[in-house]
Amino acid sequence: MTEQLPQSQAEVQALTRLAGDEFVGAVDGIAAIHRAISDRVFAAVRTGVGVAADPVKVVHDAITDSVYAVVGGTGFVVGEVASAVQVPGVPAPSRTVWGAGVLAALQGLIGDALEDQAPILASPMTIRVDGAPVPPEQLPAHTTVPTSRLVVLVHGLVETEHAWRLGGGPDYGELLEQELGYTPVYLRYNTGLHISENAAQLAALLERLVASWPLPVHEICLIGHSMGGLVARGACHLAERQDADWVRAVRQVVCLGSPHLGAPLEQIVHYAAAAFDLLPETRPLGALLRRRSAGIRDLRQGSLVDEDWRDLDVDTLRARAVQEVPLLAHADHYFVTATITRSPRHPVGRVIGDGLVLAGSGSGRGRTRRIGLAGVNGLHVPAANHFSLLNHDAVYQALRSWLSSTPRRAARVDTLWP
Repeated sequence: MTEQLPQSQAEVQALTRLAGDEFVGAVDGIAAIHRAISDRVFAAVRTGVGVAADPVKVVHDAITDSVYAVVGGTGFVVGEVASAVQVPGVPAPSRTVWGAGVLAALQGLIGDALEDQAPILASPMTIRVDGAPVPPEQLPAHTTVPTSRLVVLVHGLVETEHAWRLGGGPDYGELLEQELGYTPVYLRYNTGLHISENAAQLAALLERLVASWPLPVHEICLIGHSMGGLVARGACHLAERQDADWVRAVRQVVCLGSPHLGAPLEQIVHYAAAAFDLLPETRPLGALLRRRSAGIRDLRQGSLVDEDWRDLDVDTLRARAVQEVPLLAHADHYFVTATITRSPRHPVGRVIGDGLVLAGSGSGRGRTRRIGLAGVNGLHVPAANHFSLLNHDAVYQALRSWLSSTPRRAARVDTLWP
């Protein structure tokens, strides 16, 4: 039986080995582009000089193939050697802010593939305290004063729980704990998985948390940034279908810059990957784009359930319409959008939105789709970007107003969705 490596060494070895593998893959891609270009050039030359060009092509191909093989092999060897090096006293990357950020970016890009390539780098959804994973049953021991009101913060794509402190200062969870008596619960998850898979993990985790909490949980507020808002909605939908206990305690679901109707960047990449396949010179680029994770692909239309992707060709250009997921009837739902312009009606603001999500998608209101979010329950933040919503005073003031309202219905704030 092999000895289990310490967490820090296992993560470092997995990262370095993966880096070596990715380097080899990059070299292979460059070699494929080079070969496609040279084939086209030699084909043109052959039309002019005839078969005299063939010996030159054979020599050229032999030399270039051997060079790329040596370079790729060097990357593989370096990765294997580096992965065997032991660095004592170094904390596990996942326990540090910087290391967790690197892993989050990696998971967001290829997190679904990591489950087979490097499982230790594709950790399941966990509650985090000071960067360390904490089982739901043990969270009360890490809480100053457990209360009957929980606020669960679900980060977005390529983010971690540390993202909520963007820009410094206290985050939403800390402020809501201080001012309204909520107990904050910070999550970290592999954003490269399908949104529906993360939603299932969230539902199961909250079921365990509520069942083991030392007090009856009367109120749960879910706050999700970007993809996190979709994961929260998916978890509520799944839990309601399963008649789970915890979902009955959900009072608010707040989505900050969530692409309910899809994200334009993923839509562009989807069509770009197909376009690159048309020429052999660009085909490796198309293959690279198709490696993007299942989580990113789900952002194309805002897919929340398994039926949107299971047993379907994910590269089909004309994908079928996604299944519309209803909002919880007994909870209040809020949304926050942003545009880089001061007015959401500005032409640039309409086209770019907050840089990643358009205002219409964030509010769940499009020409052909509406998810049922009420305009009075929305806040628009002008002259802000997608990541500004993670830690913004205007957003917190709206959160505080929404969560302290009695009865729990939307309270108007200064800048409402127009």
